[in-house]
Amino acid sequence: MATEVLIPKLGMTMTEGTVAEWRVPDGASVQAGEIVFHLETEKIEFEVEAETAGIVRHVVPAGSTLPPGAIVGYILAPGEALPASVPAAADVGVISSGPASATAATTVPAIGEGGRTLASPAARRVAAELGVNLGNVRGTGPGGRIIETDVTAAKQSPAPVAASESSARIAASPIARGLAEQLGIDLGRVTGTGPGGRVTKEDVEAAAAAPPPVPATPAREAGQVIPMRGMRKVIAERMHGSLQQMAQLTMAMEVEMDEAVKLRTALVAEWEPEGIRPGYTDLVIKAVAKALRLHPRLNSTVTANGIELLPDIHVGMAVAVEDGLLVPVIRDADRAPLRDIASESTRLATLAREGKLGPDDMAGGTFSVTTLGMSGVDFFTPVINPPNTAILGVGRIHDALRWDGERPLRCSQMTLSLTIDHRAVDGAPGAAFLQTVRDLLQSPYRLLI
Repeated sequence: MATEVLIPKLGMTMTEGTVAEWRVPDGASVQAGEIVFHLETEKIEFEVEAETAGIVRHVVPAGSTLPPGAIVGYILAPGEALPASVPAAADVGVISSGPASATAATTVPAIGEGGRTLASPAARRVAAELGVNLGNVRGTGPGGRIIETDVTAAKQSPAPVAASESSARIAASPIARGLAEQLGIDLGRVTGTGPGGRVTKEDVEAAAAAPPPVPATPAREAGQVIPMRGMRKVIAERMHGSLQQMAQLTMAMEVEMDEAVKLRTALVAEWEPEGIRPGYTDLVIKAVAKALRLHPRLNSTVTANGIELLPDIHVGMAVAVEDGLLVPVIRDADRAPLRDIASESTRLATLAREGKLGPDDMAGGTFSVTTLGMSGVDFFTPVINPPNTAILGVGRIHDALRWDGERPLRCSQMTLSLTIDHRAVDGAPGAAFLQTVRDLLQSPYRLLI
């Protein structure tokens, strides 16, 4: 009996999904549990497995966007014919269709916004395992997207070795070399701070923690249209709707971070044996969670009945990914120890960048924290993530001056940018919340209590 291959319903808010890549060609065999196709939704990417063994037959081409529950294909027993009532693509609820030929090869990799190469999560995982540079791989997926088979094929071709050869000539400590090899860091791209410019272990760790460099945006042809779909489409709709439906006000406050820097440095050393490396965003998330207990109006949502104060504090952390932004959620952040927050934020950020977040990882956030500090930004106006009533933006830590009477003193400083929904929160309560977050960060040992 024919088994339907469907667009799964991933979360209550999912309205559509795109068959980004058929992992099993039309007419090929599949085993139960193997990946049939790669699904993209407005929030996550998901690999759909075969429920049974058999022959896969496609109903829609790769690139088609459909609502949850729509039939995209069938799995048939050997010799079994397609059901007599197989729907055409127009009859299964296709919202938009992919290319006529999903297997047409491209001569260059597809480039997303910001100049990043477009590749499926499986392709990125295999590329990392095989040491393949995706920039040198030709994609044969929808729109030139790189798929897993492209990576394995590229591995069989000669690969440039200039980077590794140049790394061998870089002055670096043995520990730094071993760590760089383990983390996949090109020593040629690391700035050495040791004697004579020698690369140290700390330099490699800093390079690993830094965001990946964004390639220059390639030239666009006149009249070219970049499709707005999937994650990009939903971000556009939600952010535009957020500004239309709320009365948003942004305020900023400077925070002296000297004590926070000391605490974070001490915790990195103390928790290193456990593989936990706290970041400054973890300190901010914990400070926000503690402050929300004292200022519950900012942990709320506006409903038809009024302002609903939420009983739980679940802090969303914005993570930049290819062509978009994901906001996984750290649950019960007010009750979680800072060590657990650091561990969970690392786990969620890793899953987000690998395209492996599940619907539950991003559901239920009551407040959001977003940072552009690693990009050198001091101040920005974050847009509230509905249905929240506030969001906190985090700028970079930079050198500044403070005054001790008539004496100027050098200090580390950071700017916090709070955007509130003025329908639910007035300026004075918003400022009081921001002051509490500031005070906690300036006396950060309170975050360990």
